[in-house]
Amino acid sequence: METSKPELTGMIQSLDEVLAARKAADPSSSYTAKLFSKGLPKILAKVVEEASETYEAAHETDGTDHLVYEVADLWFHSMVLLHHKGRTGTDVLAELARRFGTSGIDEKNSRTKESQ
Repeated sequence: METSKPELTGMIQSLDEVLAARKAADPSSSYTAKLFSKGLPKILAKVVEEASETYEAAHETDGTDHLVYEVADLWFHSMVLLHHKGRTGTDVLAELARRFGTSGIDEKNSRTKESQ
């Protein structure tokens, strides 16, 4: 399925829409549909793999293009995980907006023991 490139300001919403469609798609139709069909263990393995690759790229000394590439992979696979669990990237943006303008120390202190 071919989709047009969204504007940067709508990227999360566009990804949410594509991921929702892929979640319901035939696993043979795309990498993402196949990943959804393999379930939580495979999705989590990809998130861990991409986090490790991000860590390694951050330690490189010859520029940051590879880091950006790996962070994009990590964000994408994190969004796959969110969609697998019935949440969206938009939910994460709403949480970030809720925290905006609040000291990280104050925000952390406001959490209950169970959520820390």
